[in-house]
Amino acid sequence: MFHYHPTATEKARIRALIKERKKSISQEEKTRQAERVFKAIEAMPVFKTANSIFLYWSLPDELPTHDFIIRWSSTKTILLPVVDGDKLLLRVFNGKDQLSPGTLNIMEPTSTQPPIISPDLILAPGIAFDKSRRRIGRGGGYYDRYLQHNSIPVWGVGFDFQLFDEIPAEAFDIRMDKVITPDLIVE
Repeated sequence: MFHYHPTATEKARIRALIKERKKSISQEEKTRQAERVFKAIEAMPVFKTANSIFLYWSLPDELPTHDFIIRWSSTKTILLPVVDGDKLLLRVFNGKDQLSPGTLNIMEPTSTQPPIISPDLILAPGIAFDKSRRRIGRGGGYYDRYLQHNSIPVWGVGFDFQLFDEIPAEAFDIRMDKVITPDLIVE
């Protein structure tokens, strides 16, 4: 028997809409928007004092993070996720040449040494966010499971068109502490 889940159906519609919107944005515009997002983040006290940051090595359709990661990896410990079954593990970024495609073809650090530290700040990707700081991811639940037991500040980052007035959420969906797009910061 098929059970209708309006939240899942609406999330699927939003994912499809964002996928189409991402196709219409040039790489140059993605880079410009990323520069604005990361300039705002760099000005925030929590970022300035953070010694370790959990980031993500962006996929081609996401807000580009590569330059930001490389720039800050010499002065801060940058942690990237590694998918292990249904969990996220964090590993230290030790340079672009120390990454290889992992689960879902996302670039992951090749080091097998887990970090001893936990991050001071998490910058999370998403498919969509809303003004109540809710987040829709790709649907695997990896970030929600990881964030469920953490009290670390979590900031969602994305393009302006990824921010909605309201998106559907379920009990297990973790709210961001901030959502940062090129033109808005939602707190």
